[in-house]
Amino acid sequence: MKQLRKYLKNVNFIVGAGILSFYLIMMVVSFFYTPYDVNSMDIAGKLQPPSADHWFGTDEFGRDIFSRIMNGTQTAFFVGAFAVGIGMVFGTLIGAAAGYIGGWVDEIFMRMIDALMAFPGIILALMLVAVFGTGMINTAIALGIIAIPGIARIARSGVIQQKEAEYVLAAKLAGLRPWKIIMKHILPNILSPLIVAGSVAFAVAMLAEAGLSYLGLGVQPPDPSWGRMLKDAQSYIVSAPWYTFAPGITITLFVLGFYMLSNALRDFHDVRSK
Repeated sequence: MKQLRKYLKNVNFIVGAGILSFYLIMMVVSFFYTPYDVNSMDIAGKLQPPSADHWFGTDEFGRDIFSRIMNGTQTAFFVGAFAVGIGMVFGTLIGAAAGYIGGWVDEIFMRMIDALMAFPGIILALMLVAVFGTGMINTAIALGIIAIPGIARIARSGVIQQKEAEYVLAAKLAGLRPWKIIMKHILPNILSPLIVAGSVAFAVAMLAEAGLSYLGLGVQPPDPSWGRMLKDAQSYIVSAPWYTFAPGITITLFVLGFYMLSNALRDFHDVRSK
């Protein structure tokens, strides 16, 4: 109860969790219901302004923008979750192994991480998508790869700080294998910064997916993507500004929600803030 009250006093947590809960509910509902078929075209009703029938108006093919925004939450959450999953699993394994073993293993792994970090994230994602092809899965894999270095460095730092702790020394004296010590003792104690890193990586992955789709290299039609919608709306920014505002504001609020939630989680687990 005390912990809950602490969360409810944090503005970042309240606003961030509220925004993301709204999008999560929208995603769940979109699996079963959207006001209109997301791919149903009505050329006679194209570029209609917002109204009671079409809350966000219609696009250049007469498709309901609100329905496509709703369906686009599936893409955003899938790509973000898939990318963060790849980054968390491989980043944590690489960082934990490097930090615990040290020596030449640490040198090899960290030089590999440095090589990945030498490329700007979006440039590396563009290169990977260009090599392996476009599409939702390939985009998520590419974004997962660029999430690995940051998470690996956080995991490595945490393991290095914890591996000389008394509870780890006691586990070694008890004869536990290194991987059991890492998985059962060290990782639970460094989980907080990893969760914060994962929430930030989710927002970055979603924003990068929107950027790739905007460039035509991410999620491909007919699957709705907010970035692709923003690209399509660019030609109508003067004649139909609502078409641009809908995906633009949607992306902004989604990313803002994750950043505010990650800031709240950081505050909760930062010793200095206490």
